[in-house]
Amino acid sequence: MKKIAMICLALLMGAGICSAQKSTGKKQVTTVFATDIHCEHCAKKIMDNVPSLGKGIKDVQIDVTAKQVTVTYDPTKNNDANIVKGLGTLKVKAEVVPAAAAEKK
Repeated sequence: MKKIAMICLALLMGAGICSAQKSTGKKQVTTVFATDIHCEHCAKKIMDNVPSLGKGIKDVQIDVTAKQVTVTYDPTKNNDANIVKGLGTLKVKAEVVPAAAAEKK
């Protein structure tokens, strides 16, 4: 009887965890920032200091020739303004590229 109760409890906990993961949705936002970077050293400085961009950063991609930084992040933990401030702490000037302009490239 004790074993059956433990198995039922384990199944209920497993079902609860699965439903909790589905309900969070794990939404992500990808934003392109126009920056003043001009060399690989600037790109390395950003990549070495990703935590300074704030919480929830999932991915950072840098295109030195286009002078753009693409950041994917969790919108519940961060936003575009905080990322611009974070880049500013690295002495990188940045501004959000409008979505329509980012799609054309």
